Amino acid sequence: MLRKYLFLLLFVLVLVACSDDDASSKPSDGEETETETSSEPADPFGAYEETLTIAIGQEVDPSDTSLQDGDTPLDNQYTRHVKENLNIEVEHAFTASPSNYDQKVSLAIASNDLPDAMVVGPVELRQLVEADQIADLTEIYENYASPAIKEIIDSSDGVALENVTFDGKMMAIPNSQASADGVHNLWIRKDWLDNLGLEPPKTIEEFKEVARAFVEQDPDGNGQDDTIGLAGPDTSNKLYANFLESTNNLYGFDGIFSALHAYPGYWLEGDDGQPVYGSILPETKEALSVLRDMYSEGLIDPEMGVREDSGESVISGNTGMFFGPFWMPYGPITDAVTNNPEANWQSYALPLDANGEYTPHLSTTTTQFVVVRKDYEHPEAAMKILNNLLANESEFDPSIGGPGYYPLRLVYAPADEMEVTTVALREVLAGTKEPEDFYDMPAYKLLKSDVDTIHEVKLEPYDNMDIEYWDPEANLGQWTRAYSALVGTAPLVDNEINGVMSLIYSQTETMEDRWVNLKKLEDETFLKIIMGTEPLDSFDQFVENWKSQGGEQITEEVAEVVNQ
Repeated sequence: MLRKYLFLLLFVLVLVACSDDDASSKPSDGEETETETSSEPADPFGAYEETLTIAIGQEVDPSDTSLQDGDTPLDNQYTRHVKENLNIEVEHAFTASPSNYDQKVSLAIASNDLPDAMVVGPVELRQLVEADQIADLTEIYENYASPAIKEIIDSSDGVALENVTFDGKMMAIPNSQASADGVHNLWIRKDWLDNLGLEPPKTIEEFKEVARAFVEQDPDGNGQDDTIGLAGPDTSNKLYANFLESTNNLYGFDGIFSALHAYPGYWLEGDDGQPVYGSILPETKEALSVLRDMYSEGLIDPEMGVREDSGESVISGNTGMFFGPFWMPYGPITDAVTNNPEANWQSYALPLDANGEYTPHLSTTTTQFVVVRKDYEHPEAAMKILNNLLANESEFDPSIGGPGYYPLRLVYAPADEMEVTTVALREVLAGTKEPEDFYDMPAYKLLKSDVDTIHEVKLEPYDNMDIEYWDPEANLGQWTRAYSALVGTAPLVDNEINGVMSLIYSQTETMEDRWVNLKKLEDETFLKIIMGTEPLDSFDQFVENWKSQGGEQITEEVAEVVNQ
């Protein structure tokens, strides 16, 4: 035991010696270097004297065409920045599309052939810990995490660190993201509404009528029967967000479910005060019935579930509505506006429930984690790469390469980052505050750039957010950010959000063996019900099967966790 602690002490001292405050003490790639003990703290941003190589698993979206000419997923503004600032050369151990990434990770775990580092979800994190394949990052985080990252993670009230702590050890680096990522607003082509003399739909019935008008009344005026009322999930996305993947679901039906007080995929408090799984409740069956009718009437994209990228129908100008988070200008909307400057995509906290309230499901602030292969010699390199992103994110231009190309990218933001940004931009535009008033807010990493550049892209009148009062060409990257705040986030600032949290956002013991099959049963059954290939009443058989195949035991385990 003594040798163990002596080794740990030596290991920590070597890490401390990696600081670039003393260039002679920096380790070369793949070598152990004897150094004198230094009292100086480790440098979270210190570059390596000798080039260090890190092989990562990387999700690469083939539909993301934002890279500038000549750049690749491995050679772009982000990887070059990491090389220039840290002297770290990024390599790809594997790449995978969003729909295949989790499978690639699972194969790497099963074969015990991990990259040096990669991003994983909560399910894979637990598997890696149990297989003893990843490094303990407790000391790495303590010594190398930047003050800004620590401040943001601390703002999660312990949730972020709790999700990566196993037997007192920090086994991954957690993200901590804006709460706005978990709310899926309704995005609508407002120019289509105006062309047809319609208003944004407040109720489910009004929503159906707008979708019908978009399909039947030629809202784009091209004389062709080629428009889609509501986009549906593609092969990379889900019917709705769930407790393990509670953020950033694209083109799902989250807003329709929540307007009917259905929260499939979430753990809720039942009438008896005990946990119940939202997917087996009558409200979910009612919502499936509504979606089934909409699909049969042609109001939903007929290619839902088989379309590889629903964003293509947004970019091409064929789709009139979809559900997604505030940041959709970082997705298809920028390309849609580039193709058609009159495509007036606006975001709404709609539809409302029967009481006129907006009742979306809400997310946890921590959903993704960076893990490091157990025997990788420089685990601090992953932490430095994340520090570098947070400190320099405002320097990057998403119009020449989307942020997903940054290696090991995790989102770091205070829970209220987007709401604070929206209010600040409004005050600067209104002239009630100056940009300098927001300079001393380092945790809000992009705020200074936001307030400094807003007048480049926003035209008068400053309180009208229609697309004609913007100038994306002046600074496309900054327009993307500003539009995400002043259009995408505005509904969360201007409306009362009566959101619903899941009771838990992590797995229980039985889920480790049963959840994959239970989730597959749920996904396949619900999709077939919506598309009409199975009767609505097959929902009842699903509930029985779910309970008998492990659901009841899992529910008991969730109750134990909640009632602790």
